[in-house]
Amino acid sequence: MALPATDIRVPSAEFALLARNIDGHPITYLDAAATSLTPQTVVDAIVDYYTNHRASVHRGVYPLIVEATELYEGARERIAAWLGSTPQETVFTANATASLNLVAHSWGRANLQPGDTVLVTEMEHHSNLVPWQLICAERAAELVYVPVLDDGTLDLDAYERLLALEPRLVCVAHVSNVLGTINPVAEITRLAHAAGALVVVDGTQAVPQIPVDLHEIDADFYAWTGHKAYGPTGIGVLHGRRELLQAMPPFISGGHMIKQVCEASSTWTDLPGKFEAGTSQIAEAIGLGAAVDFIQEIGIESIRAHELALTTQLLERLAELPGLHVHGPLDATKRGALVSFAIDGAHPHDIGEILGREGVCVRTGHHCAQPLMRRLAVGSTTRASFAVHNTTEDIDRLMNALESVRRVLVL
Repeated sequence: MALPATDIRVPSAEFALLARNIDGHPITYLDAAATSLTPQTVVDAIVDYYTNHRASVHRGVYPLIVEATELYEGARERIAAWLGSTPQETVFTANATASLNLVAHSWGRANLQPGDTVLVTEMEHHSNLVPWQLICAERAAELVYVPVLDDGTLDLDAYERLLALEPRLVCVAHVSNVLGTINPVAEITRLAHAAGALVVVDGTQAVPQIPVDLHEIDADFYAWTGHKAYGPTGIGVLHGRRELLQAMPPFISGGHMIKQVCEASSTWTDLPGKFEAGTSQIAEAIGLGAAVDFIQEIGIESIRAHELALTTQLLERLAELPGLHVHGPLDATKRGALVSFAIDGAHPHDIGEILGREGVCVRTGHHCAQPLMRRLAVGSTTRASFAVHNTTEDIDRLMNALESVRRVLVL
């Protein structure tokens, strides 16, 4: 395989799916921003739990439960330490959407008052927008948008002006899933805190792509998901400031999250269990712990360098195609490992279908960011995104397939 100008090498056995083909074409997987491929080491960790340690956690003292609990909580400890959090401030959820809804419904319902302001950005994924729409409507609070500039970056001057509204909360994506823009979340948080606001960061695209230091960012809540970070589906993470989590009421109640249940009332267990009602996502958490081990073995800095090289090459190659327009920053150092684009006279769904016939897997649609689509004056885009398994050969296949698009659609 052709490699970009980095020394990253991942054994081909880690991603067996890439050995398949589609109608005789090798699979060129360029959709990691939607869901990453799962390394075999992660699959093996999950199978090992089901095969050798299958039991519930926290609810008994026989050896299998002890083993399962150690695997489960050990994964939490490694995940928390990786990003600079603590196990008590690391809550397992179903996905990033569930994490953000937890904050909206628990913190938001308890704290937002009529007339309060919540700032969101025009580039938010629906997961960091729709929950705030619902809670603001319920609490008679106002939702205000931070605009996006024509170059795909946030209008930080407008953001500073909007902080004069004294918002209770600022919600921002660390990396845009459409534009690829890497937002200066540490600076955004610093300014928000100076204005008396809390900050919720959607880190879904950032965590698998760039170094993330929660201490440096200093946000009050940081959410991400496992299936975009080489982990399994069905597991997300919410890192929250301990004093805020302690003060927040439970979002979902039932078994496991209680300390004592009386006939008329109950008390809650310690963090993070208060927010983890019911049977835990045991296999999923163990798998996510293995995914974090996988990332750390390669090194997130190496991953960033690898994907930055690929993104730079793709931007240069796309610029050669007539009628093709890239959304977001043209400087690869200012974006994550994804590129959304449009081709004059070609609908993204047609582009995606033609590429798919040649084994090139990209995402098309509005990417759960319809307000941003309206800002861009498009209905949808085509998006290619990278991960550790991608190479310059994948860019060659994408570019060749785009020539097929031009031939088929007579562009």
